[in-house]
Amino acid sequence: RVLHVERTEDHVQHQHIPVAVPRLPGLAVHPPGASAEELAEVGERQLDPREVALLELQEPGLLLHDHRELRGWKGSYTEGEGYLLGLLVGDGTLKADKAVLSVWNPETRAVVNGSPEVAMPGVLTVMQTALEYAQALPHRADFRGWMAVPGRTENRMSLGHVKKLAAELGMSPGSKDITPVMERASSDFYRGFLRGFFDSDGSVQGSQTKGVSVRLAQSDRDRLLAVQRMLLRLGIASTVYEGRRPPQLRLLPDQHGGRKWYPTVEQHELAITGENILRFAEVIGFSDSDKALKLRTLCSAYKRAVNRERFTARVASVTASGTEDVYDVQIPGIHAFDANGFFAHNCGEQPLLPNEACNLGSLNLARFVRPYRGIHEGNGREKVDWAKMEEVVRFSVRFLDNVIDVNPYPLKDIDEMVKANRRIGLGIMGWSDMLILLDIPYDSEEALLMAQKVMSFIKEKGHDESSCLARERGYFPNWPRSIFKADRPLRNSTVTTVAPTGTISIIAGCSSGIEPLFAVAYSHIVGDRHLRFINPHFERIARERGFYAEELMEKVARLGTVQGLPEVPLDVQRLFKTAHDIPPEWHVRTQAAFQKSTDNGVSKTINLPNSATTDDVANAYLLAHDLGCLGITVFRDGCKEGQVLYKGTEGAVKGEGKETKVKPRPRVVQGVTYRINTPIGTAFITVNDNGSGEPFEVFANVGKAGSDIAAVAEATGRLMSLCLRLPSTLSARERLREIINQLSGIGGGRQMGFGKDRIRSLPDAVATVLAEHMGLREEVGDEGEEEDGGHLPLHLDLCPDCGHATLVFEEGCQKCHTCGYSMC
Repeated sequence: RVLHVERTEDHVQHQHIPVAVPRLPGLAVHPPGASAEELAEVGERQLDPREVALLELQEPGLLLHDHRELRGWKGSYTEGEGYLLGLLVGDGTLKADKAVLSVWNPETRAVVNGSPEVAMPGVLTVMQTALEYAQALPHRADFRGWMAVPGRTENRMSLGHVKKLAAELGMSPGSKDITPVMERASSDFYRGFLRGFFDSDGSVQGSQTKGVSVRLAQSDRDRLLAVQRMLLRLGIASTVYEGRRPPQLRLLPDQHGGRKWYPTVEQHELAITGENILRFAEVIGFSDSDKALKLRTLCSAYKRAVNRERFTARVASVTASGTEDVYDVQIPGIHAFDANGFFAHNCGEQPLLPNEACNLGSLNLARFVRPYRGIHEGNGREKVDWAKMEEVVRFSVRFLDNVIDVNPYPLKDIDEMVKANRRIGLGIMGWSDMLILLDIPYDSEEALLMAQKVMSFIKEKGHDESSCLARERGYFPNWPRSIFKADRPLRNSTVTTVAPTGTISIIAGCSSGIEPLFAVAYSHIVGDRHLRFINPHFERIARERGFYAEELMEKVARLGTVQGLPEVPLDVQRLFKTAHDIPPEWHVRTQAAFQKSTDNGVSKTINLPNSATTDDVANAYLLAHDLGCLGITVFRDGCKEGQVLYKGTEGAVKGEGKETKVKPRPRVVQGVTYRINTPIGTAFITVNDNGSGEPFEVFANVGKAGSDIAAVAEATGRLMSLCLRLPSTLSARERLREIINQLSGIGGGRQMGFGKDRIRSLPDAVATVLAEHMGLREEVGDEGEEEDGGHLPLHLDLCPDCGHATLVFEEGCQKCHTCGYSMC
């Protein structure tokens, strides 16, 4: 779709971009043009409410994209309450003491969009649904439900509790607007409200040729825009057509069984089309049985796929329409908000503008730990040389800033952008080594406190040095327009980043980034070579503590971990936990501790064992979100072939030389072809041997079969042949026996034969032939039968409607003899 923004004489017309939003609790939501008072009301449950103006699109050609999904969200009010409120907004009346819902009499006949008169029995299901919801709410003892209005083709139901709900939601007599409070309600309320509203005022229009749509017409434009936003949050895109019908006289029902000319105001219309109709039917739908049946009939009768909603919008033109106060939105914690259907947020490990770059450098923390009162003996400890760390931090900031000036950039645009913001990213590596030298376990509160202390120290000294550079050489050119303009000027827009250091940490001989030890011994793949390492700290401690032995080193190298080894003291096991020995929670907590003092993102992998479940992954994601991490990476060991690091040398050895190859096919092979009748025609099954009496390949062909059945037969043969030719601990005959067990007994739409000669389907026929070839059963008695005798099958194919193999080509068209489907 194309977004057009153009000036008219007295207002701006626009089409809202259809973007679906996974709804989250605590997001600011409001209709366009909301006042500060309304925003304050919207923000009652927000962490830090601010006004959100409509997105200003500065440049034509901008392509917007969104990924939609619906998990639902918690909130106030139920689906039933929403349904009754939807009927109220559609065709109800809000009085001082009660809410009155109104529907047509089920026997009413009406004109629909100029079509002939049609009955409206679907109203009965609306009345039944509303009554069930109403009876679940508090009501008077003399509540009588729906009551016919004498002399009018109308039924009404009065509800005091719905009046109370409407007041809570911000409605009042004479004002049935969709309020910000309603837009903050639960997803269940959304579904109920929209279904009730569309039951009242919605319609299903169109045909196969002109296209099908679900439409909602209203004179209140803002109400339609609110409905559009609610649909978007449920993953349903729609288009609002403004001024669809001008003010005019229209012949409408007069509620007395006749029709009368009435003046109508300008009408706007919301339209749901394409695959969004299917999503509407699935998520919201109609309680009105007439509308539900019409929608279901039109959708099921489609002979082609419905138009796909790609959820992209390209800006065609933007015309200024004046100025409007706009405020920044700050939502602590999730750093995201709902901006009229847009899910707006900032994220990224290293956010960069177009043509921008960031110079990265990392400190080896292990080099700032100096010996103090011995090494790992009794009261031995290590101590951090903070003075040296400050010296290196300040030097590194200057060094990285110099790189910006001396680096030759390939394009002028990159040169200008990099020097305008002067981003640098001073990070760290060797964190795990530092903890080992300090005798601090990685998964401990002491480690988290040290992480915060180290990173806050680096940030403080780094920012101070950048400030000194700003005084000496000038602040970064974009500083006056940046978010830092209220603080002291800096030379660099960002100073700290914890970047990946996988390869450079190996070169530097230290642990990677802020990661725990991947393994006490590991194999690193460089090209076609495997480099094996034993952690030098472990080897040193083993010698100093007296438990070093070549046999132990070989065992550790093979396993990659020291956990559970009786030769290794428990305190050393605690100190040398590897990434897979540490619970995921401590991985995430460590990342969050560093994130608190990092200008940009933090690179951290949450290493999970091969046995990790989806719940383990979900818990890691949710904890990272709760602790304020900007991003997270989860890697389950063994989830991909050719990973760079292997825990221990055993894992790498298992992978070496394990390239799986299919046995090549000789130029000439010998075999036997079997003929067997099947429910879809006569099949010819060929079994070829490898020259040593072992089955080597299988082919299946069905005489006079349609293209789909021929494809299935070929695919079955290919897969069986691949299974026989792949390397395996099972012999070829054992594998063929497994294939027989899998295929035997598979049933289809029809069967033929009796007893032991019964053939249920093509796969069952293949299993029968293979069993005969293996000497597992007697020959099937079909040799003398006439091919295709008594059967239907001339070029049988699979029916796309019922799935039976009874689609034949007759009378110039393909049609199914089972369900009557026709492709013409």
